[in-house]
Amino acid sequence: MKIYEILVLLVFIVFLYDFLPSFWYRYCSSSIKRKFNNEGGIFLTFDDGPNPNYTLEVLELLKKYDVKATFFVVAEKAEKYKDIVDRIAEEGHILAIHSYSHKSAWLSTPWQTNRDLKNSVLVLEKLGHEVKYFRPPWGVFNLFTQYYSKKNGLQTIFWSIITRDWDPNATVDSTVHRILESVHQGSIIVLHDSNHKFDEDNGAPKHTIEALKIILPTLKERGFCFKTIEEGMEMEKAGTNI
Repeated sequence: MKIYEILVLLVFIVFLYDFLPSFWYRYCSSSIKRKFNNEGGIFLTFDDGPNPNYTLEVLELLKKYDVKATFFVVAEKAEKYKDIVDRIAEEGHILAIHSYSHKSAWLSTPWQTNRDLKNSVLVLEKLGHEVKYFRPPWGVFNLFTQYYSKKNGLQTIFWSIITRDWDPNATVDSTVHRILESVHQGSIIVLHDSNHKFDEDNGAPKHTIEALKIILPTLKERGFCFKTIEEGMEMEKAGTNI
C-alpha cells in the first residue's frame, strides 16, 4: 500500500470514528437532550468543576437568587474537593458527569471511553452521590461515546445556548449578551465554573461569575424559572409543563 493510500485510509478512519459521530450526536440524534419543550423553565448548567476558587462563588450567587442548577463535574476534581461536591448536592443542585479527567473522546479508544465513564460514575458513588447525566468534554463524541454512556446508565445532555465563556477573548458583556439575546423557555445554558485544567485560573470563571450577577436577576425579572436537568426530565416523562 502506498503512503498516500495509507493517509487516505487514516483520514477515513478518523472521519468515521470521530467527526461523523460528533456531527450526528450533536445535531441529529434524538438520544441526546439539547433542550426541553416544557414551558416555564430554563436550565442552567456548569461544566469543568469543582474549583475551590470559583465554584463556591457560583454557589453563593445561586443561593442569593434562589436558583437551582446542574453541575457537570470532572470526577478527578470531585475526588479532591468532596466538600464542594457535597455542598452542591446539599443546596439542591444536581450533580452530573463531565468525564474523569476531561480527556477528549477523539483521543480515546473504545476501552478507554468505557473505563472513563465507569470510573467517573464509581467516583461519585463512592462520594455518596448518584449520577444520571453526562456531558462529553468539548462536546465531542467518538463512535462509542454514546453507546457506553447508555451502558453506564447515563443520559447525555448537550445544550441549546453556549456562550463560549471559556474563550480567552470572551468578556462579561459577551457572555451576558449571548444568553439574554438567545434564551427562551426550555433552553439549556452551559457556563463554566472552572478551567478544564486543575485549579488553573483563567478568564472564564472570573468573568462568568461577574456575568451571572447580571444574568440571574435579569432573567428572574423576565419571569423565567430556573430548573435542574432532573426536574426537566421528570416533567417531560410525566407529560406536563414545568
